[in-house]
Order: sequence, then C-alpha cells, then structure tokens
Amino acid sequence: MEASKKGKEIVVVLDNIRSVHNVGSVFRTSDALGVSKIFLCGITPTPVDRFGRDRDDLHKAALGAEKSVAWKHHPSTLELVTSLKAEGYSVIAIEQCERSVDYKTVIVSDKTAFVFGNEVDGVSKDVLEQCDVVADIPMMGEKESLNVSVSFGVAMFRMLDN
Repeated sequence: MEASKKGKEIVVVLDNIRSVHNVGSVFRTSDALGVSKIFLCGITPTPVDRFGRDRDDLHKAALGAEKSVAWKHHPSTLELVTSLKAEGYSVIAIEQCERSVDYKTVIVSDKTAFVFGNEVDGVSKDVLEQCDVVADIPMMGEKESLNVSVSFGVAMFRMLDN
C-alpha cells in the first residue's frame, strides 16, 4: 500500500456499517486526509452493487472519492484486523469501552489501521480485543455518541495532526 500524503500509511476499517451515506462520507473525508485504503467489512456497503454497477447513493455522499481512495471488501473484520497486525499495522479502534483512552492522547504510528464500527452496536467485541488501542471521543452533552461519519472526521483530523 502506498503512503498517505502525510508520510504515514493509514488505512481505515469499517466494521459492519449499515448506512451507505455514512460510508460515502467516510470516503470523502478519507480523500481529504490522504488515507491509503478503506476496508469495507461484513455488511458495509461498497461503491458498487452486487451486479458490479456503481452505487449512485454512495456517490452522492462521496462526490467521487470512491474513485480516488482505494477500497476492498472483506467478509470478516476480525480476520482482516488479524492480518493487518501480522503486516505490522498498529490497530486503533474508535469506540467507548472500559479500556478506551481519550482520542487526543493517542500517538499514531507510521503504519496504522483505524477501526470504526456499526452505528448501533459499535466495533464488535472480538475485534476490540485485537486492537492495540481503543480511543473514544469524550461526550459532554446528553447523547452518548456521535454519528459514525462525524466521529470519523473528528477523530481522524485530530489524531493524524499529532
């Protein structure tokens, strides 16, 4: 995989994201960040449908970034994360759990995979167990979380700026 524009090799793993609009938004933000590749795991919608046709609904949110950011579908997030770790990636999940740390304190290595999870269930527990770091975005209001595409933008711009 090629290095991102910031000199780091950054890949994104989407763990069973349901919304095609969230996926499109992640593509668009990934292009802005210089992400090397997006892995679309499990039920996560891909830029092409099962018949090989471009998805207009994803394109509407991505605005063409689905063509400029490399992507690959992988059926199992856990298998993919295990493989990425074997390739030397540091794996960081953005999720709220007992062991999560404030995302502003995380140091990103030169070869990092970021995992974002399902809109309702988050990153699956078996995947979290394999992550080197679990980071969360502190919430100050009444709501417990952000939309996954919003948390993607907030976390990635801050963490890649370190």
